[in-house]
Amino acid sequence: MLGRVGIRPAEIDSHPWAEVVDAVAEFEDLGYGTVWTAEGFGRDAPTQAALLLSATSRITVASGVANIYRHNPHTLAQAQRTLTEAFPDRYLLGLGVGVPHLAEMVGRTWGPPGATMRDFLDRMDAALFTATPPNTRLRTVLGAVGPRMLALAGERTWGAHPYFLPAEHTAHARQILGPDKVLAVQQGVVLNADRSAARETARENVRYWIEHSSQLPSRWHAVRDLLGFTEDDLADGGSDRLVDAMVAHGDVEAVAHRVQQQFAAGADHVCVEILSTPGAEPTLARKQYAELAAALI
Repeated sequence: MLGRVGIRPAEIDSHPWAEVVDAVAEFEDLGYGTVWTAEGFGRDAPTQAALLLSATSRITVASGVANIYRHNPHTLAQAQRTLTEAFPDRYLLGLGVGVPHLAEMVGRTWGPPGATMRDFLDRMDAALFTATPPNTRLRTVLGAVGPRMLALAGERTWGAHPYFLPAEHTAHARQILGPDKVLAVQQGVVLNADRSAARETARENVRYWIEHSSQLPSRWHAVRDLLGFTEDDLADGGSDRLVDAMVAHGDVEAVAHRVQQQFAAGADHVCVEILSTPGAEPTLARKQYAELAAALI
């Protein structure tokens, strides 16, 4: 369903819909198995998925991830079932808890992540749906980082979608999920043959994460514990070792090597996300994804 390699155009909300559709059609023609879409305060996950599924013929569309504080579990369950019935085996719903301030922005009270997600899944399962039901399986993954959310993903869903984490975390996640669950990991990438320039762009993305790491401390805890980093590695936008672990950077060969490392660590699917310098002109990275296709697919 997902294919081995998918993509996550980072700036999809910054472009008119006609440009997005044209780009995704190209990605489909290049052979990518899945297009992943984020959800913030732009296009909402089910609407965006419906539009993309209608505009394409083969590629899987994955909401990666829909924030549960922004959605009612009953209506989201109805949307998932509707899309699965209309587009069999082409829609994947990813769910995540996000960070506390996002819950507060929509007037919700932040709760314990695991218990809140479990309750949301219970309510989705219990949702009434009187339309024609899908003939294929509903597929849901959790945006899981820490061991408790990974365990919940293994217990209740199709699998997990860890975001912005090194291959060592992939091996850790596979141990918790077990062999039979889908592990679809995101891999941040800076594609630039100038290795020094590529690393600096990667560092700016790691710097942004470090500056906001208090909002989601589980990611730093996982990286620190698995790779032996210390607080010193957080200085000046991140040590070289931290930057190299978090982001694949360099030429096509370097990126392909990291993707293979993710597979070797236990990933079933790798979602490649081209990263640019934060604040730069938004781009759908069509040229870069075309360059990578021959090496990754």
